[in-house]
Amino acid sequence: MMIAEEESLKERLIKSIAICQKELTTLCSELHVEPFQEEGDTTILQLEKDLRTQVELMRKQKKERKQELKLLQEQDQELCEVLCMPHYDIDSTSVPSLDELNRFRQHLATLRETKASRHEDFVNLKRQIILCMEELDHTPDTSFERDVVCEDEDAFCLSLENVATLQKLLRQLEMRKSQNEAVCEGLRAQIRELWDRLQIPEEEREAVAMSMTGSKPKARKALQLEVDRLEELKMQNMKKVIEAIRVEVAQYWDKCFYSQEQRQAFAPYYAEDFTENLLQLHDAEILRLKNYYALHKELFEGVQKWEESWRLFLDFELEEELKARIEMWEQEQSKEFMVNGQKFMEYVTEQWETHRLDKERAKQERQLKNKKQMETEMLYGSTPRTPSKRRGLVPNTPGKVRKLNTTTMSSATANSSIRPVFGGTLYHSPVSRLPPSGTKVIVTSTCSGKKTPRANRHGANKENLELSGSFLSARTFKGLQI
Repeated sequence: MMIAEEESLKERLIKSIAICQKELTTLCSELHVEPFQEEGDTTILQLEKDLRTQVELMRKQKKERKQELKLLQEQDQELCEVLCMPHYDIDSTSVPSLDELNRFRQHLATLRETKASRHEDFVNLKRQIILCMEELDHTPDTSFERDVVCEDEDAFCLSLENVATLQKLLRQLEMRKSQNEAVCEGLRAQIRELWDRLQIPEEEREAVAMSMTGSKPKARKALQLEVDRLEELKMQNMKKVIEAIRVEVAQYWDKCFYSQEQRQAFAPYYAEDFTENLLQLHDAEILRLKNYYALHKELFEGVQKWEESWRLFLDFELEEELKARIEMWEQEQSKEFMVNGQKFMEYVTEQWETHRLDKERAKQERQLKNKKQMETEMLYGSTPRTPSKRRGLVPNTPGKVRKLNTTTMSSATANSSIRPVFGGTLYHSPVSRLPPSGTKVIVTSTCSGKKTPRANRHGANKENLELSGSFLSARTFKGLQI
């Protein structure tokens, strides 16, 4: 009896061992692990127990892996729906390996980062889109715009296509906003110009300007209404407006150094029939002049600087620089740069010649005046300054001579501030007067016998004085050569 029971138990154990070994082999294959290895010599009872324990452990691992795979797939589905991306490709019928589960986790981590990045982009784009719509007084009129503005942020599909569409929508709104701002700024410039032409009082301007800030459609409409009002007012004050434009035209003629012939070529400037057609001609002319001046502003400013330097004798080297720039411009444009109807260097030479003639004329006038004064005093004597004293010859005392020379030099310097530039010398004619009747004529010399510093400078700088009938420095002549 005991032997039979033992035999039966042994058979059951052997049968259980076979079943466990078979299941264990299958589980190891599904779980992608090494097959179970029996440890040394053990009893049948211990072997059966070990195999059964290992089977239970492998079953638990299989269940956990399947559960984790299901959870990862659910997360993948949620993320893929938000991002509009395909699901992760993995066999859901088999047991995933540890490596497969790890790669799945990494994939989901990447999706979460992508979602966070796209959501941040979406929030920023949405905020900018809403601001633009508010600036434009635009109400969402498409289903996509309503989804962006009105729907919950978490419900929006963060696909690459939708993000690209958002960016495109923002660009369109920003373009409309920029165009609107440009139109409003143009209207403001037109209003300021009309204000100036119509001489609108400052109080009225400030009152209107308060309601015309910004670039919303409401502000644009207000600006347009003001332009229309001013245009109508302009038509009612045609003469006043045309005269204001003529002032501006004359200013640009001066800026562009127009000659008298060029100015007279615009005949409408001198017309007295103040009509709308005449106003249009003036508007076209001022626009042409503004464009012409803007195109050559740098050159005109250079000429203006030269004229300032000419008047003040501050910078003769500007001629050389300006001449080179103008020559470069003439080569590029294949035409001559005109100033007051002349080539620039001809204009410069003419200015030098005019200056020389003015100096010569002034010198001759001084000489003639001194000659007449001396002749008068030689014939009639000097006129006393006061009834009680007669003015005679000044005693040649050191103190008074020094004072007289100081006064003379100070007066010459004050009245001849530009002469040192040319190294010229101021010469004074000696003045002699007839003595009272019955006395001898006393001749007094004003020359000290020493050379004056100004005369020495005159001789040292002789090469700077005359060149082809013009007073020029050697450096200036280099810039004037043609």
